[in-house]
Amino acid sequence: QVQLVESGGGLVQPGGSLRLSCAASGSIFGIYNMAWYRQVPGKQRELVARITSGGGGTNYADSVRGRFTISRDNAKNTVYLQMNSLKSEDTAVYYCNLFTYWGQGTLVTVSE
Repeated sequence: QVQLVESGGGLVQPGGSLRLSCAASGSIFGIYNMAWYRQVPGKQRELVARITSGGGGTNYADSVRGRFTISRDNAKNTVYLQMNSLKSEDTAVYYCNLFTYWGQGTLVTVSE
């Protein structure tokens, strides 16, 4: 069984930064790609960023490319999402994903 626990969300002003973390239990962490998704009430969950199992490959949604950076530390079973130059439209619940497993989500609110 795999458990994913996100942390690092909160309230930040436009232009600010946050770093999300997702800690995974279980032994499959280093085998699979990992991803961050986000969801706004009433809308579909959307892919924000993805990273390959070894960390050498990444891809991003157009809306966050150049502002967000995904990384992972396989020794710590943790994936990160560094979010810079935040905008109000980045407000959402952010979820990490590993294979078929999802975390509980962490709320990011970008507002004055």
